[in-house]
Amino acid sequence: MSEANTTDQVEDLQSKALRELKVASDTEQLEAWRVAFLGRRGELTQVLRGLGSLPAEERRAAGAAANAARVALEQGLEDREQQIKQADAAAGMAGEAIDVTLPGWPVPRGGLHPTTRIVRDICNSFASMGFSVVEGPEVEWDTYNFEKLNIPKGHPARDMWATLWVDHTDEDGDHPMLMRTHTSPMQARVMEKSDPPVRVVVPGRCYRYEATDPTHEWHFYQVEGLAVDRGITLADLKGTLYEFARRIFGAERKVRFRCDYFPFVEPGVDMSIDCFLCDGKGCRVCADTGWIEIMGAGMVHPKVLEGVGYDPNIYTGFAFGMGPERVALLKYGIEDIRLFYANDLRFLRQFA
Repeated sequence: MSEANTTDQVEDLQSKALRELKVASDTEQLEAWRVAFLGRRGELTQVLRGLGSLPAEERRAAGAAANAARVALEQGLEDREQQIKQADAAAGMAGEAIDVTLPGWPVPRGGLHPTTRIVRDICNSFASMGFSVVEGPEVEWDTYNFEKLNIPKGHPARDMWATLWVDHTDEDGDHPMLMRTHTSPMQARVMEKSDPPVRVVVPGRCYRYEATDPTHEWHFYQVEGLAVDRGITLADLKGTLYEFARRIFGAERKVRFRCDYFPFVEPGVDMSIDCFLCDGKGCRVCADTGWIEIMGAGMVHPKVLEGVGYDPNIYTGFAFGMGPERVALLKYGIEDIRLFYANDLRFLRQFA
């Protein structure tokens, strides 16, 4: 074999190999191509092995051509592998592409807890009448929970609140700490830091050590209200709460006030609305009375005003307190207050 024939053979072999490489479309075909041309028994390998039989003066030129062909085929193989990988990746991305014309997956929709819903409704109704919304600590001092509300130590009225005490006292050891039994402590806290006029509502959680039943829970929410200014009378209290009842329960509601006792007000009243199920005729919901009690209220006791530095001869005020869960029981027709904290999704989804 002459030098010219060997060089031409190598060039023809290179052209043939590159043509076949272009039509290889997957890794299996590439491997078959590599074995056919660059493998131990491949065509180019056989040419390289035959160079030793050439005369010395022909071997150098033929060997250079064969080595150049090997480099070209190896580079061509590497390039073709990258092309096939990129094509496969593009095809995979196309297969995983999102069809924006399809409807999306449904997203679970949450909702407000019924207690949160009714607390907001209550606060919004009073906010529209000029009241501010404030909050206070759930762990409270005996001083604010009882003493500053005209309920001194040993007073029998303390039995009205089944108190959960905390094993902690102040430095003097005579002012114990407790889980607040009502949101009324904020009456004293707000008045200590504010000068009249005062108009606030206080939503928050309260705690009492008592058995649970369809109308009682050991932890519950309460909304306290307070208004203090010059010349406030019981008529202002009645007008404010009447407007609240109409906004929450409907414009056709009637209200009734009766005398009641609370240590921090004088006089004290309870407020009822006419039963919206029987229109005041009497049913099982209203215990055949035609009325449903929704809150206690009254004029702020002069001792409470004196305790925070207000002159009861100049300022008067009214206070009220209600349980939002009890209001929700009436508004939504719920029969058991324990459902609010049972975490039963069948119940909660009704308010989503």
